[in-house]
Amino acid sequence: AHISEYSHSSAREYDPVRLRKLLMHRHEINRLQGKVEEKGLTIVPLKLYITTRGLAKVLIGLARGKDAPDKKRSTMDREKKREAERAMKGKFD
Repeated sequence: AHISEYSHSSAREYDPVRLRKLLMHRHEINRLQGKVEEKGLTIVPLKLYITTRGLAKVLIGLARGKDAPDKKRSTMDREKKREAERAMKGKFD
């Protein structure tokens, strides 16, 4: 993760891309790691919370990527939606 340096900090040596600790129980980490390796799932961030003390909490989830037919269908749906919006915009101008 890239976390930029605080501009008013007095720390001289700061690495914005260093590894960060992931605070989870070992069995949770093992479960996620097993699913990522075994089934080809990906860990994705769902929500990011910043606490009053300045800590960042991330809600993570497992996701499966789309295959080629799903990607094509999504692209076609998006194009149809754009065309419909253009047609409606031109109709009322």
